[in-house]
Amino acid sequence: MKQAYILKFTMIALLSLGGVGTVGGGFFLTQAFNNKKSTEVVIDSSNYQDIRHHTWSNQALINHFPAIIPTEAKDTRVIFYPGSPEYGRIFQLRMKLPEQQIRKAINKYRNIAKHKFQGGDTNDHANQENGVPTTFLYTSDLQAESFPSTYEILVLNANNRSTSDDFSWNHGDSYGVAINNTTSEIIYWAEEW
Repeated sequence: MKQAYILKFTMIALLSLGGVGTVGGGFFLTQAFNNKKSTEVVIDSSNYQDIRHHTWSNQALINHFPAIIPTEAKDTRVIFYPGSPEYGRIFQLRMKLPEQQIRKAINKYRNIAKHKFQGGDTNDHANQENGVPTTFLYTSDLQAESFPSTYEILVLNANNRSTSDDFSWNHGDSYGVAINNTTSEIIYWAEEW
């Protein structure tokens, strides 16, 4: 009789340990995958050329990006997110340039922009009459922020790839530049979702 209790106790203990191990193991695996996703975000500007020329597959969306980061660029920031099932792909290059280059960029991109916005973010822009999704200011401390009103967001193109009329812009892409004339900054962006 005593052996039956010991056997039951041993089985309960083993099953409990197995359950704790399964839950704990699942937790640690989840953490490992979550940490892996966070390391996939590239923020090192030394990787720019590799991303620009090799990693980003849809080159049509980034033809407006410079081939190389100009030597006169200052405070350069790059963010590249290769995408996941929940989120699309994001690529941004932010830099300060001399005033004359910023003026030249404003003239060039204003003339070819299909949509123009002053400040805000993709949610603001998409919800305006005849609006389109754009981007967030990801290169500001790596958080999705709205652009201050000093930024002019010039959308070079936006493509709605949704197959359903019920949920417009469920899939698509947009690309362009955001220019802050007062700080001599330009942000090149491309997004696919």
